[in-house]
Parts: sequence; structure tokens; C-alpha cells
Amino acid sequence: MDVLRSIWLFIQDQVLGMEWLNAVIENGLSALGLDTSTRWGGSIQFFIYDVIKITVLLCFLIFMISYIQSYFPPERSKKILGRFHGIGANIIAALLGTVTPFCSCSSIPLFIGFTSAGLSLGVTFSFLISSPMVDLGSLVLLMSIFGAKIAIVYVVIGLVIAVVGGTIIEKMHMENYVEEFIRKASSVDIESEDLNVKDRLVYAREQVAETFKKVFPYILIGVGIGAVIHNWIPESWIQAVLGSNNPFGVILAVLVGAPMYADIFGTIPVAEALLAKGAQLGTVLSFMMAVTTLSLPSIIMLRKAVKPKLLWLFIGICFLGIIIVGYLFNVFQYLLM
Repeated sequence: MDVLRSIWLFIQDQVLGMEWLNAVIENGLSALGLDTSTRWGGSIQFFIYDVIKITVLLCFLIFMISYIQSYFPPERSKKILGRFHGIGANIIAALLGTVTPFCSCSSIPLFIGFTSAGLSLGVTFSFLISSPMVDLGSLVLLMSIFGAKIAIVYVVIGLVIAVVGGTIIEKMHMENYVEEFIRKASSVDIESEDLNVKDRLVYAREQVAETFKKVFPYILIGVGIGAVIHNWIPESWIQAVLGSNNPFGVILAVLVGAPMYADIFGTIPVAEALLAKGAQLGTVLSFMMAVTTLSLPSIIMLRKAVKPKLLWLFIGICFLGIIIVGYLFNVFQYLLM
């Protein structure tokens, strides 16, 4: 058991966490005459280390996930979802969301396509909630920073929110609140082209390049904010606003995170810095969920597809679910850290 634990710690710290890289960067900056114990030196070290680490993991994960995703084009995903009914369909939709687009804006076109194809509204909403909030990449990245227990619980809770949210919308029979042009759209069932291994590898490589170009600016912004929080904002400030002494910290985190636009890769550095400064775990994870699921651009795009009543129901379900999860994580934080 001790051997397995040592192997896992090595994978978590040195492979996923790349602590060796942090040491290399620190030694390199020191050789250049920069004191990493100062605010400026620490900020530069944090920025370089996190940008390189997240970029390497991001490219590797996008490649692997895109290869898997090549087996699940929209028409095949539609057929898979069409085989299931009831809560089972919501669960499959939420799970399918883990191997599809990396941000909420890119999930919405698939949501529209699934809805116009006649799939259950609740099922498509389970997919829409799950896709940006939870993916295989986020699981690995969360493990690299927060550890396996927190990462797994985060993913499980995200899937629960997606399943419950979709089920509620299904039970409320909100089909008439989808915009007319989507409900009347004709579905063209196109068989997906059979791809060989070479085609899938080319597709995965193209997805890496395309997604990286879209995501990298947010990584730079997220790591930059994280570096400022990590080295310039006093710990007492973070604890006062997002610590255990503020009972409204979770709600504040969701309200601040919701209007922002980023994906999981851009929010993790900010979350990492906030947690290191004394913010509560549930508050930090609520912030991440709000940013990835309720970003203002995605809400604007979704408004083009659904009427205000359904839109506000979606926002309310996600908002309430994220807040409940935040407070639960705060209560049981001692079990996870």
C-alpha cells in the first residue's frame, strides 16, 4: 500500500503537478539574479511555471480527448442519446458532455442541433450544463493542483447538477419556450464518415491547434490574475471576503464569476491562488463553476435559442445548484484537504 501511495504521489506531484518544473524555473531565475522570494520574483516564477504547466497539460489533454471525441460526432451522439429515456438519458447526456466542447459557447451550437433533432429538452440541457463544467481535461488539471479527492468529487458533483437540472426542466415541460425556428427545424441525419487511425490523429492535431488558439489568451489572463493574487493581495483580505468568516462568500464568488468568460483552463490558476491565500474550498469551486457555466457570452447565445422564461429557469437551476455545492464543500472541506 505504501508503494502504491508513493507511486500515486509521484504521478500527482511530478507528472501532473510538474513540481520539478517549478524547481527548474526557480533555479533559472535565481541564476539570472532574480530573487524569487520577492513579490516580483515570485509573481514571475508563478506566471512562467503555471503557463508552461497548463499549456503542456492542455495540449496533451485536448489531443487525447479529441481523439476520443472523433468517435462521437453530433449525429452519432444524437443516436446514442436517442436510445435512452428518463433519468438514464440525462445521465448519458451529462457523461457525453465530458468528451465534447471545452467551453459553454462552443457547447450551445450542439445543444441547438440536438434540440432541433427532436431530442428531449431535459436531456439536451443536461448536456449543456455538463459540457463546459465537467470534462476529462478538468479532471486531470484539478488533480494536478487540488489532488485526486477534490478533483473526483468536483466532477461527480458537476454531473449531479447536470442530471438534476436537466430532469427538472424535463418535468416542467418547457418545450414551448424553445424558439420557433429551432422547434420547426428539420433534422438531416447524416451518417458520419468512417475515419481511420491516421484521420483521427489529424483531427486531434487540428483540434489542439484550434482550441489552443482560442484558450491560450484566457490562460495568460487567468495565470496573470493568479500571480497577482498569489503574491500581491494580502492573505487577510482574501480570508475576509472568501474565508469562513464571511457566510456570503459562496454567493459573492458566484456573482463575481458568472459575468466572466473563460473556460476551466483559465479559471484553475485563479482558483489555485485563492485557495493558497485562505479562501474556502467550496467558495473557490463555486467561482470556477459559475465562470464556466454561466458566462455572459454563453447566456447571450443561449437567449437566441430559448425564450426568457426557460433561460431564467436554466440560470436559476445552475445558480442555486452551484451555491448549494459551494456550501457543502465548505462544510466538508476538512475531509478533502
